Amino acid sequence: MFVFVCAGCGAELTTPLSQVSLPAHARQNYGNGAQLPVLMQSGTFAVDPDPWGGPWRIWDEIDPGEAEARGIYAPVYALSDSTPGASVIAPGDIRGTRLIPDKRGGACCGLDGADGPNMACQACDLPVATRIDDCSLWQAVRLSSDAVHRVSADGIHAAPLSWAELAETGQRTPPFEPIATWGGRLGPNHYWSWSPQWEAAAGQALAHLLVASQGQPVKVPGGLTADVFQRALDTLLPIGPPKRRAILAGPGQPSPDTGIDILLVPVHPQTGQTWTPTSPTASTYLVPLPLGMWLWLVSPQPNLPIPASGRIPQDVLRDDPLPLLPNYLFRADRETFHHTLVRLPAVRSPWLLTILENLTQGTSANPF
Repeated sequence: MFVFVCAGCGAELTTPLSQVSLPAHARQNYGNGAQLPVLMQSGTFAVDPDPWGGPWRIWDEIDPGEAEARGIYAPVYALSDSTPGASVIAPGDIRGTRLIPDKRGGACCGLDGADGPNMACQACDLPVATRIDDCSLWQAVRLSSDAVHRVSADGIHAAPLSWAELAETGQRTPPFEPIATWGGRLGPNHYWSWSPQWEAAAGQALAHLLVASQGQPVKVPGGLTADVFQRALDTLLPIGPPKRRAILAGPGQPSPDTGIDILLVPVHPQTGQTWTPTSPTASTYLVPLPLGMWLWLVSPQPNLPIPASGRIPQDVLRDDPLPLLPNYLFRADRETFHHTLVRLPAVRSPWLLTILENLTQGTSANPF
């Protein structure tokens, strides 16, 4: 457990927090006017290794060597020049701070952090954090790494759960959910959608799948996994019989067959480590998925609709009303895909740079 304190005066700024992995959707900008919930679970924090927010530098102002030193291997429109390593927490876990009125940013419904840190230490007025709660953004507070320090706090330092425990007790993330919108003349409203968390996680995983494909067609498992990935893979990769096959692998699953080179595996939600098979081959490429999404893919929610005769059993999903489903095909989050792909060294391959350039210039079919 840790408490964050002001670097200027030492005042405590948070409740005791445990470190976890940064969610895949931490940087997602979703929809238009959507009300997204809090990013981090209360009592936790995660460290974002990349800079976030202004000031910005456009790509033409950056030397390629400097970009690679920062882990960027392909052109982007602009790079944040802020201090990296912010600690991201739930807004309800902040203490001893006040909002800075003239740091509202360009938000329309809340705070977007565009003007830099908008929260100051109450004790010494040092800008220490950025609160984000605008529409279409996940609500969070980002503690500036150069303005706060973390110190050990009293409490139980629980060991991370084992993979077996996570497979047994981990919480699944449903693929569909209602998205709330800001109220209009008729009051608050919502629509049924693919989960924003799934779209962001798929964008991250799709970047890894492209690298793992080596430019060849890829086949993923059928069902929901195919709904999420296959259309985008078929759009971005050459047409032809699958040369490489991806399967779901992880704790509690059968050992992968010989010759399977792409494994869709879970990420430990506490440590951020990717599950690894006991005997990986040199060519095995591990594609990371958030645990909640992975659990749903390997073991879908029970009580799905099934044919029934006579009286409908109690455990069969009723068809009146019909279960709510999105009215559009799944689309991976484009910005998360791009953010991930340009940070993978393999993107320097000519064929991957071509895909990235075509997507950026809009000269190819768009799977997003």
